[in-house]
Amino acid sequence: MNIAINEKTKKILSIIFTALFGVCALLFIITFSIGLPIYCRFFYYLQIEPLNLVEETGKTYEQIKTAYDEMLNYLTLPGTTFSTGVFKFTEEGASHFADCKGLFTLNTVTLIISTVMIVLSIVLERFKVITLYRIKGLSVTFFSAVSIFVIGVVLGAVVAIDFDSAFTVFHQIFFPGKDNWHFHPYYDQIITALPAQFFLNCAILIGTSIILISVGIIVFQLIKKKKLSK
Repeated sequence: MNIAINEKTKKILSIIFTALFGVCALLFIITFSIGLPIYCRFFYYLQIEPLNLVEETGKTYEQIKTAYDEMLNYLTLPGTTFSTGVFKFTEEGASHFADCKGLFTLNTVTLIISTVMIVLSIVLERFKVITLYRIKGLSVTFFSAVSIFVIGVVLGAVVAIDFDSAFTVFHQIFFPGKDNWHFHPYYDQIITALPAQFFLNCAILIGTSIILISVGIIVFQLIKKKKLSK
């Protein structure tokens, strides 16, 4: 009787963790990719000269870099106050960054949780507490990768066709009913150090990461399936 209950419990847990594993894999790919331009600050540093930001802002390289670091510290670290270095800003502009901080925090928390759940699922399967089910010999991560690959390609095409419109729609979705993201370069000067080309480059990095990780998972799963079928 106890064995039957244990097996039934194991089956239920296996179904739950298999589904969670697939969802978390998808969330990991998205949040990890979004995190690249956020946490790899050198990605911005490398663009200061190519985007002629010293000439565009009238500030030195170090002043621009410091302003960016202070802004990112506020967006990514708890207990920090908003600052943009030598660039002046308005309360309305600061409020938009406060909204952004919420999204940055959500991305980080989701990345951490999805990573923990993926590792936990693998450990539980290794100790035979659960079984991560496969569909036609393929892990659920294969289907997660296929899904996000398609989404990434579609969104990438949309951005490539009309980045400005995509940028506007993005803000309308994630900042509904607000227009404080319309920065005036005289009053919220940090926007002069964050040109549209920089955000486009961020979108390219995120999209490229999503596609490469997805393709890597898809190819790995197909190779693994082929080996297991022999």
